[in-house]
Amino acid sequence: MDMISQLHDELLLGILSLLPTAKDVVATMVLSKRWQSLWMMVPRLVYDDSYQNIDYGKFSTFVDRSLVLHKAPVIETLHFKFGKTCGSTGDTLNRAADKCCVRNLIIEIDTSSTSNTPVTLPRSLYTGGCTRFVTLELSNAVLEDVSSPISFPSLKNLSLIFMKYPGGDEFVKRLLSSCPVLEDLVVERCPDDSVAIFTVRVPCLKNLVLQKTRKVIINESHGFVIDAPSLERLDFADYSCGFCIVENNMCQIARASIDVYSPGTKQLLGSLTSAKRLFLCLTNSKDAYPVGSIFHSLVHLTICICETEWLNVLIRVLRDSANLKTLKIQEYHYIRTSEPRPCWKETSLVPEYLLPSLEKFKWRYYEGTETEKQVVAFILRIASCLKQATIKSSRSINHNKKLEMLKDFPVSSRRSPACLLAFFWTLKL
Repeated sequence: MDMISQLHDELLLGILSLLPTAKDVVATMVLSKRWQSLWMMVPRLVYDDSYQNIDYGKFSTFVDRSLVLHKAPVIETLHFKFGKTCGSTGDTLNRAADKCCVRNLIIEIDTSSTSNTPVTLPRSLYTGGCTRFVTLELSNAVLEDVSSPISFPSLKNLSLIFMKYPGGDEFVKRLLSSCPVLEDLVVERCPDDSVAIFTVRVPCLKNLVLQKTRKVIINESHGFVIDAPSLERLDFADYSCGFCIVENNMCQIARASIDVYSPGTKQLLGSLTSAKRLFLCLTNSKDAYPVGSIFHSLVHLTICICETEWLNVLIRVLRDSANLKTLKIQEYHYIRTSEPRPCWKETSLVPEYLLPSLEKFKWRYYEGTETEKQVVAFILRIASCLKQATIKSSRSINHNKKLEMLKDFPVSSRRSPACLLAFFWTLKL
């Protein structure tokens, strides 16, 4: 311990910042006189009452006293994890917001261990005194509407996970419009968040994650509106059959992931023609994107095969992506066995020069069905510049079936003699 105590304060504060909770940090004050006041300058504090039964009065008192004694002019990260004792969470957060200058605030509420009463966050978190927030991460709580102005002039990163907004659509618009320099936004919606149309209108936004996937109610009148002309990366998942409107083309998009259970993807995909990397899991192929759209910049394409339309989506995107270099096919979600699987039909709409630039092809969880064999044979035949093809079997296939798959594998279809073909077994564990 004496050797550690001789280290510079910056190193020791870095070590203390790695401790799990603020309680552990404060406890170091009893180690020696050297450590007695060192904890008061730690730039990262985690207050966690979610892992055990704690009397909330004691927990709240500990938070108050430790923050009063804390002497750092700025707390880089203040992280609250509330669980079984979060009945008066708002009071604790109010006092914490008033006492500290915080750059990164994280508030997590464990709904599995709390009552059915939702936790409402204090209005002071977004109406005043928090102008230095750079990162704000909120989960499983309520943001009440307020008449006073909302202001986050320095906020660059915002995460809203299963939040509720009694103020509805207009409050969400006001909240996001109060973030003039926002660059990263993550939104995972819950079914009863009181918002019909979640509008993201942020001119400087670079990275956007929008998800509405868990226990959602099918509602075609609900959806998203996106106006983010500076966007570089989009991760969009919606299983509610809702709509998505893009008000301005996102011509700076480099990476996009589109996973939707809805026929209404035409406008969304039509605005992603500048993407270099694209993941697609779609239920519809005919109107997936506007006719004539060309993915000139697309280099990496990943297709999920869980939906019955995956084969048509694949062929259509391949036809419109002349510069594609890497193609990956994989089952990312469970296949609904009650629905018919697609059959391979090679048509004249697919020219032989379809994949002039393809260099790498990978199929993961390959099961050796007739359609899958036909697709693999087709790609090996038309990809004249293919350098590497990797096929990995599904875990559910037994040893005899794998031997049969290997015997029937269309090796002779290779158009490029330089292609390295690898077939891997995936072992059951």
